[in-house]
Amino acid sequence: MRAETLDHVALWVGDRDALADFLVDRLGMHVIERTDNFTLVGADARRGKLTLFAAEGNREPGVLARIALRVFDLEEALAELPPDVAVERSTPGRAAFRAPEGLPLALVEVEGGVAYDLDHVAFTVVDPERTFAELAELGFDPEDGRLRVGEAYVELEQGDVEGSERPLLNHLGLKVDSADEHIKEAERRGLEIADVVDAPNTYAVFVWGPDGIKLEYVEHKPSFSLV
Repeated sequence: MRAETLDHVALWVGDRDALADFLVDRLGMHVIERTDNFTLVGADARRGKLTLFAAEGNREPGVLARIALRVFDLEEALAELPPDVAVERSTPGRAAFRAPEGLPLALVEVEGGVAYDLDHVAFTVVDPERTFAELAELGFDPEDGRLRVGEAYVELEQGDVEGSERPLLNHLGLKVDSADEHIKEAERRGLEIADVVDAPNTYAVFVWGPDGIKLEYVEHKPSFSLV
């Protein structure tokens, strides 16, 4: 299985409009698409995005430790945040905070690329070595102790996570060349397929990965024209 890029992170949120407004007003994104069920936001439709699915009630982070976005000037980016947002700066060039809906975000200073593109997604898991090995077989490339996918990557942190009936994370979307090939490969391996969705602009298969992390292998159709 081979993923080209980290296409999006999909979340369940109680108030998607409040979170979307924060991401647009404070973090350089724009609303790419809004339907009755979800809001798609990002700096660029063909780069890393966030999909905000409407859900009832407060959500719990669960395995999702943080979603990190790239910025060119960390101090300048932090100055755009509301003054009441508590920022943690334990690592040079990186700052973490909570967005509306309790979403754990981080900003990472980089050179080049697209501002506010996805830099990495971090998960809290009981056994990082086991999870690392399993994800390495599901389209991620091991590199320097991390799991790379395109220009982004996944980090794994050790911790105990209780199961939740209201998780914040819906799924991790990985862009692939052919969804059909991934359906066949998932069936060949005996992986648990959660769903197959043939939408107007995309064709995708959803597979359950380790630690309850659902992965979407999504193919962009020629009609894909979001901006």
